[in-house]
Amino acid sequence: MKTRILTIFAVVALVIGLAYAMSAPAAASRANATPAAVPQPNAAAAPAAEPHPEIHEALAALRRAKEHMEHAAHDFGGHRVEALRATDDAIRQLEICLKYDRD
Repeated sequence: MKTRILTIFAVVALVIGLAYAMSAPAAASRANATPAAVPQPNAAAAPAAEPHPEIHEALAALRRAKEHMEHAAHDFGGHRVEALRATDDAIRQLEICLKYDRD
């Protein structure tokens, strides 16, 4: 039970760290970008931003991590199977979160 909780905690921490790492460089490059032209009043409205981009980034990171673990050369001391289960659980939970947001 302790191992499962620690594994889930580690996966969640990994997702948060990856989401932050992926968003920090993007924020820095946006800060250095040239300002966009001021939109005209009659210009077509831009599409709405994707809701919850951090969750989508976390899902992508989890899926990449799962693929890496599935193709790893060794079993990480027997922890790979449990980590894969925890990753599947985390992916499923994030997908459920997004589903409830649409409702």
